[in-house]
Amino acid sequence: MYDRADLKPLIISAAIFLVSCLMGVLAARENPEVGTTLLTLFKDTVGTGMTDRPPLELAGILFINNLGACVLLFIGGAAFGVLTVFILSVNGIVIGAILETARMMKGMTFVLAAIMPHGIVEIPAFILAGMLGFLLTRDLFREMTSGVDAAAAALYPARIFIVLVIPLVACAALIEAFITPEIILLVASS
Repeated sequence: MYDRADLKPLIISAAIFLVSCLMGVLAARENPEVGTTLLTLFKDTVGTGMTDRPPLELAGILFINNLGACVLLFIGGAAFGVLTVFILSVNGIVIGAILETARMMKGMTFVLAAIMPHGIVEIPAFILAGMLGFLLTRDLFREMTSGVDAAAAALYPARIFIVLVIPLVACAALIEAFITPEIILLVASS
């Protein structure tokens, strides 16, 4: 299922996300109000009532939210990659700023406890979905220049999305709902 030609879109996706995260970190360091505002906005929009839900329900909500973002990253490639780049960049900036703000407020140990358990699965899923979006973009350009059927070529990234991205997102949601809160409690109590 792996094709060596997929490496370049994967590197591009990872680079956009990581550079955007770094930009978010630097923005929060330069102006802590940026990070505080994003953290408050995140809590108000995404986090409201989340901790009150049973873990299985929370996992379902997290799965749907994160799968939606990954679907947009993937199909964003049909917009010649503009939507994929935008979503990778915005999410990277927001995540970087929020993590830096949390680090300044609660320390690096707390940040690692809050992001590592599920992030080690979720972030690769996110980057992989971005790569698949860039594969769609590549196939659209190939259709315009050499007559490749972009719709037929889209079956390859769609299979990868189904076989890899969806299970990774599901796994990350379960970890985030069941395991991450317990690790945060352990870190907070020590």
